[in-house]
Amino acid sequence: MSDSALAGRFPADFCWGAATASYQIEGAASADGRGPSIWDVFARQPGTIVNGDNGDVACDHYHRMGQDVALMSEMGLRAYRFSAAWPRVQPDGRGPANRQGLDFYSRLVDSLLEAGLAPVLTLYHWDLPQALEEAGGWPGRQTALRFADYAELMAEALGDRVKTWSTLNEPWCSAFLGYSSGVHAPGRRDEAAALAAAHHLNLAHGLAAQAIRGVLGPGADVSVTLNPHVVRAASSSQADQEAKRRIEAIGNEVWIGPLLRGAYPEDLLRDTASISDWSFVEAGDLETICQPLTWLGLYYSAVTQVRARTGATPLPTPWVGERDVEFIPPAGAVTDLGWGVDPSGLTDLLTGLAERFPGLDLVVTENGAACADQVDPDGSVHDPDRVAYLRAHLAAVADARTAGAPVIGYFVWSLLDNFEWAYGYGKRFGLLHVDYATQERRWKDSALWYRDFLKGVPGSHG
Repeated sequence: MSDSALAGRFPADFCWGAATASYQIEGAASADGRGPSIWDVFARQPGTIVNGDNGDVACDHYHRMGQDVALMSEMGLRAYRFSAAWPRVQPDGRGPANRQGLDFYSRLVDSLLEAGLAPVLTLYHWDLPQALEEAGGWPGRQTALRFADYAELMAEALGDRVKTWSTLNEPWCSAFLGYSSGVHAPGRRDEAAALAAAHHLNLAHGLAAQAIRGVLGPGADVSVTLNPHVVRAASSSQADQEAKRRIEAIGNEVWIGPLLRGAYPEDLLRDTASISDWSFVEAGDLETICQPLTWLGLYYSAVTQVRARTGATPLPTPWVGERDVEFIPPAGAVTDLGWGVDPSGLTDLLTGLAERFPGLDLVVTENGAACADQVDPDGSVHDPDRVAYLRAHLAAVADARTAGAPVIGYFVWSLLDNFEWAYGYGKRFGLLHVDYATQERRWKDSALWYRDFLKGVPGSHG
């Protein structure tokens, strides 16, 4: 299928964008009153980040925001999904706003609107104020309450211009990579604490949704982004099917159940009963968590294939309570991170959710690939694998829409090469190449492709 034919499969009001996250691009880690985040502290612990990298400078977006917005406009984006750094707004995670930090996001929003881009603001993309971690972090209930205060503050400051709000980004990573396997900040390894963190992240979403709508009205556009695992069993055997069910429970239903159905699934509670009695779930919590969503944001990268394991998985693992499940390495093409390339998984994810939750709009808030770029002497950057990846996954989204899934937007991950969490700066996801020594941005072939593709979509003014 030609690019023009693919573009024609999307409606004129489809939302096209690119995404970033605050800690991964902003830098300016101690500028203008910003407090330390758990990632600032975690990155300074020996052995946590490849090459000892950190986000102190990152892409220096804090000082180059105007340039980056101009590049978004030139690319033809209709929207930009970004996150605010909680410790830039509230250095200790509580109290009045740090005016300089809040002013940065106000200027960013104004710049986006002036350039004709819709701001899509995520309140939390993993950079918890370190002071709140020291007070208990996400395993503690108080963090959810502080998050609601932060959400209210942001809605009051930016709600006159920001129409699209997202509470959390991929809380599975925050809870289970951060508190169980310890490969993400804050680096704790406590399965019971991870389950408590999961609940309090869910509660934080519900409280924040209430806070935003308390300021902006009951019709405010509020969403959350999950990273549901598309799980396939290695065989039809009962043991492999049970492995699939268990991973779906701790990977997906721990969020989908309370957020969309108002209850944790009974099988999840049974699976984890030896680890926690879930007594941190208090009366009224599930009603608070299950707030109406304007749309559900989704991250997709790869299919997860599993089978029953003979012999338990050693700890630590992010898969709390699931030590008898084996994860099968992908066959076929992989990205630079070794993640399998399987666009059909994205179609399955979208159509499956559409069948389970009819009437719920869906947005692909993150989709992209780490690829080894080729930088030529003339400065051109070639990334044919990323171009092929994006084209194939957009076709997968179009297939899901044809099958009836109400997908209303797509955001490439990511606008810029950036600090890729525990992988440091060695893995590149960006449409725009960043020379970290000079902070020069260069258009990759994928950025040129996306720009040209967007010129051909219905409703384009390109």
